[in-house]
Amino acid sequence: MQPDRTVTSACQFCNSNCAISVGMRADRIISIQGGPGDPVQQGNLCVKAPMMAELVYSPLRLTKPLIRTGGRKGSTDSTFREATWDEALDVIAQRLLKLRDTGQAASIANRTTGRLPRGTGSLVARLFALLGSPNNTDVGPVCNDAGGNALKTTFGLGNFTNGYGTDGATGKDDLGSADYFLFLGTNQAETHPVTFDYLLRGRARTKAKLVVVDPRRTPTGAQADEWISPKPHTDLALALGMLHHILDEKLYDKAFIDRWVLGFAELKTHMAASGYTPQWAASVTGVPAATIRRLARDYAGAKSAAIFCNAGISHQLGAFDTYRVLTFLAAVTGNIGKLGSGCNFMHNTWPGDLHLPELAVKTPDLTQALPVGPDYFAESILTGKPYQLKAVITQGNPLISSANTEKVKEAFRNLDFYVYTGLFMEEAAYYADVVLPVSAALEFEGVYMRRDDRAIRWQEAAVARTGHSKPDWEIWIDLAHAFARNDRRKPASYWADAFPPAWKDYPTLWAEFVKHTPGMGGMTQKRMQERTEPLRWPCPTPEHPGVSALYQDHPSWYEAAESLGGKKGQRFLTPSGKIEIFTDALDKQLATAGHAALPSFYTHPEVTGSHPTLAYEKGFIASPINPQALTHPVQLGVKGDGRVHRDYPLMGMTGRPSVVHFASVTHWTPTGEQLNGIRLLQIHPDTARRLGIGDRDEVLVESPRGKVTATALYWPGIREDTVFLPNTFGPAQKVADQFDDPRYEAANTLVDDRYYDNLSGQQAYKCFACRVSKAPA
Repeated sequence: MQPDRTVTSACQFCNSNCAISVGMRADRIISIQGGPGDPVQQGNLCVKAPMMAELVYSPLRLTKPLIRTGGRKGSTDSTFREATWDEALDVIAQRLLKLRDTGQAASIANRTTGRLPRGTGSLVARLFALLGSPNNTDVGPVCNDAGGNALKTTFGLGNFTNGYGTDGATGKDDLGSADYFLFLGTNQAETHPVTFDYLLRGRARTKAKLVVVDPRRTPTGAQADEWISPKPHTDLALALGMLHHILDEKLYDKAFIDRWVLGFAELKTHMAASGYTPQWAASVTGVPAATIRRLARDYAGAKSAAIFCNAGISHQLGAFDTYRVLTFLAAVTGNIGKLGSGCNFMHNTWPGDLHLPELAVKTPDLTQALPVGPDYFAESILTGKPYQLKAVITQGNPLISSANTEKVKEAFRNLDFYVYTGLFMEEAAYYADVVLPVSAALEFEGVYMRRDDRAIRWQEAAVARTGHSKPDWEIWIDLAHAFARNDRRKPASYWADAFPPAWKDYPTLWAEFVKHTPGMGGMTQKRMQERTEPLRWPCPTPEHPGVSALYQDHPSWYEAAESLGGKKGQRFLTPSGKIEIFTDALDKQLATAGHAALPSFYTHPEVTGSHPTLAYEKGFIASPINPQALTHPVQLGVKGDGRVHRDYPLMGMTGRPSVVHFASVTHWTPTGEQLNGIRLLQIHPDTARRLGIGDRDEVLVESPRGKVTATALYWPGIREDTVFLPNTFGPAQKVADQFDDPRYEAANTLVDDRYYDNLSGQQAYKCFACRVSKAPA
């Protein structure tokens, strides 16, 4: 069973972006092994990588386009007929053109997902510009837009600041050289196991301290020198308490601040008057004040300290403001722009905004987009505010990922026209008018997944496409040509010239991205194919090594910064060229939405303790962070009343089930279902016993929005007032039947969609009031 050839590819299942060597025999995949030569990966893989072959060979794959013929939307009794690609795309083009021709182009929306081949979103944006709709949204608001928004506001770029492995400019190790790691809301042992192993190897060498902040003791926390467990949704208070102590005790880097930081004096004045002391933070978070003071001292005193965050921070009501305070911690201690440090807010990756040649035709003027975040789709469909969506295309599954699932179901039942693209008949597909089958990652070449540190790999196709499936970028090019065939108002060239058929060849399309995207001139297909390590952006020339640590005081960074539009010698890509903690312009900009450049504390109203929260105003304004979109202004500091906890006394969080799963796609593999097909609710044993719940009892979890089922798992390493409910399970996941596992309703049934970060659009998945009881027999 030796392969007769091997194919170089990359794993699609997380942002570790592991190289894989796909063993082929008689054109069939017979093995998947870790790619050699990458010093970060060291040939390692986690359990997920071999599951890529299971996606290719799954008998449940969609293989042909489908058009609805009957049945109630959302019902599994819905009926569809097979169609040709031209027929299916013509149906889509005709429906969307009719909306445009009746002045309703803005009623058309698309939602992309992180699973797309790089650059697909650029094609979507191009088509929507020609169509005249502003609502081409991405996955960021359910992933990590807030971190990117905060990084860009403070430092100038919205990206993970440092890199895994060797810095090409200096030949020295980057993140592995840190002597202090502060993890907040990130469980990398399960979510990014291979790059986390690299960090652990560096820690063993440098004796770095690892501190993990999370309401539950995750496998990452089990590796830590110290695990700190605040209440859910109170990380902003913890960060403010740390910052207050650093400023009060003068633990900051004065020389760095004097040269590179703007607004430090205003920050000191604000914090001195705020009362955000460690003692105050302890009263909010439940973390002892002595612990917060020690955390602040240790972080500020480290030679090189690296902050890591992920969805635990992003999925909070005050995500943008929390991330901003974390950037302040790095700025005032000088932990930015040097190796082994930085604000490594995960999933703020690149490439994303890939550029194509300017359109040669005049496009319609755009109205403002709906409030940022695809979770606003349901509100728009059901209420018509600020205007009503009539047609939606998704590359993700909103029936799993969106908050308040029952409301989303109602909305998609009432939606006039819906197109679902995907690998399987997921929950959302049963609401669709047209279903389009996409190709799996091993079925095409190009750039697919990316590593958190802005690094990408070229992957080769291993097998032929399943059935009549197509890769996503090709679908959008073909859809543009369907518009050309069906448009009676614009000449065919309006669409066809903007989407040359040659771009269906991904290497040709990639060459366009390299040519037109700032900071990308060195990231050619040839160069990536010759490397065993991924290549990091920015990389402006073929000779440039790529940037590991952004903002490093080094000629290599200044060259890259200039390619991104900075002035010669400009270190930080902000308007001032410095780190911007406070400016009058920024303060006025954020004030339009109810915020300020120097954040104040507030949290979700369903956090126990009646803390300051917020209230949303009824009207809309242009978002100060995403000005192309609308948002609700807010009033901060509104007193919470805690009434919800009379009936729902616990705080719930959602998150990834285990290392086995990545989003919902792995639930469609036999390995994923075999290893983790039961939804295990982590609950403290003392809490469970008080409620009469035994370990592995079937339980009912209820919130004011709805109820779902799970199996109780006694977990001593979780706060007694908190439960953790794994997400990504869904009722359409047929592989569960092979193991007699339940078909679970989506965890997001419990989450309130009304509460979101009005700056970034992040939904607040990390706190919902709930109660847990033993399920009826």
